Amino acid sequence: MSATHGDTDGAPAHRDDRITVVVITRNRRPELLRTLGLLSALPERPPIVVTDNASSDGTAAAAAQLFPEARLLCPGRNLGAVGRNLAVARVRTPYVAFCDDDTWWEAGALRKAADHLDRHPRLGAVTARIVIEPSGVEDPVVAELRNSPLDGPAWLPGPALGSFLAAATVLRTGAFREAGGFHPGLWFGGEEELLATDLMCRGWWLCYVEELTVHHAASAVRDSTARRVVGLRNTLWFTWLRRPVVPALLRTGYLARTVPRDRPSLRAFLLALRGLPWVLGQRDPVPADIEARIALLEKERRRSTARRYVG
Repeated sequence: MSATHGDTDGAPAHRDDRITVVVITRNRRPELLRTLGLLSALPERPPIVVTDNASSDGTAAAAAQLFPEARLLCPGRNLGAVGRNLAVARVRTPYVAFCDDDTWWEAGALRKAADHLDRHPRLGAVTARIVIEPSGVEDPVVAELRNSPLDGPAWLPGPALGSFLAAATVLRTGAFREAGGFHPGLWFGGEEELLATDLMCRGWWLCYVEELTVHHAASAVRDSTARRVVGLRNTLWFTWLRRPVVPALLRTGYLARTVPRDRPSLRAFLLALRGLPWVLGQRDPVPADIEARIALLEKERRRSTARRYVG
């Protein structure tokens, strides 16, 4: 692993009281224990809150025994991304860093993220560069973040974004709560897009910051087909929750034409159709300026090799 254990700028290690790390996990005991060990060794010494989404492999017991300083939440059922909402409700710091059980923040990154958020009161979230372990190469999605087509104010410390990656982002706690956190209807899979849009609608800016780094050692315990189904379903739900009618129709048609013609895609569309009553009941189209950002990002993502509904 290329994760470091001393502050990258040579500053002495001391607790940073501005930021808490939130982790959600389910049935990934080895990955979680590794991540908690690396987070506990950070020079910022951040408070850590873990939501265990009803693991059955002893994850919660092992975490409680080996890392008693971390606050462990066990809701007794799989809340998906909403497990982060449960954790943020316990956060008392102005900033919250999200982290998956197979990712961890590089030493010094959390302090730098908090510094940026301190300097810019309308900055709602900063997303880090993602490095894949053990190879040490950048995740393909980084190029998409670095080359974001969105314009933003000159004070932004990096390219403006229209969404973020929860496993590699530090958010302003108050902004997260103001926007309502992760929507329970989406559960998990691409859930960031809706929250990011609701943040932008409230005047918050999101950006990519090159000097921040997160490491990702992808867990082997994952069902890529199930993730594709919920990811596509949630894309459709987001489209009809927030986009005006014409763009929503065009986006739906584009997806119907371009996703793989197989059972997982059919299942995703059927699930999306089944949820249409609640989606339309909560529908709240974004204003024109936000739709323009979403449309520009959609155009760019059609050329992306990092986002494909395959698996």
